[in-house]
Amino acid sequence: MATVYILYSSIKNKYYIGSCINLSERILEHKIGKYKNSYTSKLNDWILFYSMDHLEYKQARLIEKHIKRMKSKKYIKDLKKYESISFNLIKLYS
Repeated sequence: MATVYILYSSIKNKYYIGSCINLSERILEHKIGKYKNSYTSKLNDWILFYSMDHLEYKQARLIEKHIKRMKSKKYIKDLKKYESISFNLIKLYS
């Protein structure tokens, strides 16, 4: 099963959207800067802001791309605020 996740940096007031199979392992990789030239390696204050769990891998990738295409902090905040948005995304990409 896969997860779509959103990390937040208070230093830059920025969000990072990703998807993975093992969320705890992936967050650790972000925190230790495993991929030296990656977007998240430049900061070390990333926290988990939001996640959608128990998805098929392909479904998670499609939802990740959908959220990225929105290019909106408001949309990201609304994902956390309104459970129906996540439900509709899961339904749309199932």
